Amino acid sequence: MALGSNTKFYETPNHPFQGERIASEHSLVGRYGLKNKEELWRAQSELRSFRREARELLGQTQGDTDGAAEEGGEFLSRLQRIGILGGEEGLDDVLSLEVTDLLERRLQTVAYRKGVGNTPKQARQFIAHGHVTVDGRRVTVPSYKVSVTEEDSVDFDENSPLADELHPERAEEQ
Repeated sequence: MALGSNTKFYETPNHPFQGERIASEHSLVGRYGLKNKEELWRAQSELRSFRREARELLGQTQGDTDGAAEEGGEFLSRLQRIGILGGEEGLDDVLSLEVTDLLERRLQTVAYRKGVGNTPKQARQFIAHGHVTVDGRRVTVPSYKVSVTEEDSVDFDENSPLADELHPERAEEQ
């Protein structure tokens, strides 16, 4: 994507000043250590597109079941690969997903849950500064979607000073 293009990857809320929505967004931004609400809106837009695709596939099953099942299988396997859906879940379960299901798959959250940082914000900082690797590759994007197969390989870069267990910024064992 070229810089300065007019493509946004998210939709802003229709009503900008709703106290209840603002409060829930604020708590999600704090809980997941997001930089700003734009990151939350991006996840919400991604969730909307997943739901839209699931609705279209469910609508197609009323007609051509074989084609819809095949397309739906690819769609479901993609969601299962990134860990948003479990192995037994189907198209109906996509419609009941929450935005937290997507936020849990971000590298920032996975790294925090694995104890890479004391807080989600600290985990974000370690990622942005290049201290975290996924499958041996340095990843500096906190919003990177961690697949189920990569989840166990999230760790500190071996060349990072933070790889030392005794580093003062390292998370204390919970």
